[in-house]
Order: sequence, then structure tokens, then C-alpha cells
Amino acid sequence: MRRKVEIGSWVTLGHMGITEVMAGAGFDWLCIDVEHSVIDYYALQVLISSIQFKKCRAYVRVGANDATIIKRVLDAGADGIICPMINNAIEAKLLVSNVKYPPHGNRGVGLARAQNYGLDNGFETYKDSKAKEVIIIAQIEHYKAIQELEQIIEVEGLDGTFIGPYDLSGSLGKPGQYDDNDVKMMLLKYESIASLSDKYMGFHVINPDAELVNEKISKGYNFIAFSIDTLFLGSLCRSEMQKVNKF
Repeated sequence: MRRKVEIGSWVTLGHMGITEVMAGAGFDWLCIDVEHSVIDYYALQVLISSIQFKKCRAYVRVGANDATIIKRVLDAGADGIICPMINNAIEAKLLVSNVKYPPHGNRGVGLARAQNYGLDNGFETYKDSKAKEVIIIAQIEHYKAIQELEQIIEVEGLDGTFIGPYDLSGSLGKPGQYDDNDVKMMLLKYESIASLSDKYMGFHVINPDAELVNEKISKGYNFIAFSIDTLFLGSLCRSEMQKVNKF
């Protein structure tokens, strides 16, 4: 059974005012990017808390498939992990292992925000409930990952895959050239394989244009990141300023 469509967006600015405004806009989730931003762990926890306060799910795009990074993000209370550059099933299995507690993984035990700091049976409550519900998404950002996609999708515990369009096109030596035939062929191959699965089929629509999101939904995508905080802010500012008559 195919999962319902979920629309989120990307957070790169480390200010809780940004996340509070965006989390109240109707997104299903927001993903805090700690791969390419300067957001540190303390700011990350504040942002996660502000998103969840608005009844929106807080995901984090980590910088690497690294157990130490992932456990700190999860202990801060993240609802999901999006991991870049997963190129084969071995890397996907490692990702799942880094997220899950033993016996299903190798996640270390800490008593932090996610576990209510160890108070009131906090670890056991978290372990038996929210920890099992953490969403795990593998970013497909390289042509090699497309070649291994069937095996990646089959990994137990993985909730879905997610196209990073810039890096995917870059892996072909054509960064940002989405109209290039080779890039189009990679995307078509992704869609043909991912659409057969009951797991999330994802894409990051970079431009803040709802029609582009609707196009992806019509193609079967059901896990869509809709633009980025900076582009939403910057595009509206520029658009409205162009309409101002200073004279």
C-alpha cells in the first residue's frame, strides 16, 4: 500500500523564529540541514523543539552516515533522519543500524531530551515508542545509487529514498542541468523502480513553485521537500520589491 503524500521543507537558518513560522504554515515536516549549514548541536535541539511545539515533525539531514552524529541528533529528539550519499545496500543497512537500538542496530544509549533526560522511566518509554517510529530516509544523490536502487529499497527498516537533484546531476558531471538527457534518464529510472515500492519516493523541489510540487505528485512522488527557507524568504522579498514604485 502506497504511503500518503507528505510535503515538507528545508531549514538552513539557525533561528527558532524561522522554524516556528514555517512549522505553522501547514508542512507535514521540516528538515533541519546540518550537512551544509552552520547550525550546531545546541541550535539544532532548539530548532527541533520549536518545530515539534507546532505539532510538525522535525527531521534532520545529517552530514554523514556516522553513528556518533546520528545518535546525538536522535538524542536531541529528532523524528527522522535523512542521510546523504547512500549509494548501495551495505550503506543503507549501516544507516538503519546507526538509527536503531540493539538488537536491531548499534545505536548507543544516552539520557537526553529524547529520553526525558532519564526521568520518569524516560528511556524505556522512548525505546518502546518513539524510537521505533523514527523515519529513516536514504538520499539518492549519485548515479551509482540509481544502479543499486532495487537493493537499497529492499533494506529492512528503511522508510524510503529521496532524490537530491543537484548532487545527482553533479555525479554525471552536469550539476544543475536538469534538462540534460542523461540526468532525465537517471530520474526516469529512479521513478520506474521507486514507484513499485510501498516505501517513500522522494524529491527535493528546490524552487519555491507549487506547480513544480504538483508535477512531482502527479508522477507518484509522496515525500517532497518544498524549497528552502532562504529561497522562500528571498524570492518573496525580491518579487514584491520589483512591484514597488519608488518615484
